[in-house]
Amino acid sequence: MTIEKIIELQQQNIKENTDIPILNTEELVDIRDVKINTKLPKQERMKNFVKQIKNPYLFKCGKLTIQLEYEDNAKDLDDMLLEYIKAI
Repeated sequence: MTIEKIIELQQQNIKENTDIPILNTEELVDIRDVKINTKLPKQERMKNFVKQIKNPYLFKCGKLTIQLEYEDNAKDLDDMLLEYIKAI
């Protein structure tokens, strides 16, 4: 997958009030339908996931539409989970 394709996927939109055309949510893949072969090497699992989900930034889970957005300098998920667990 090219950098240009990743940027295009990040910019797909379900929100109104933007200059980017709104995506038809009926076309999104339901993440519950994605099947990962855990016996594959990590790199192959990642490729297979992206191939199945089509857009890792925008997908469905049942009736919910999920749109992921990341900040450039944000903490990664591991750091955030550790902070959460320490706070409990």
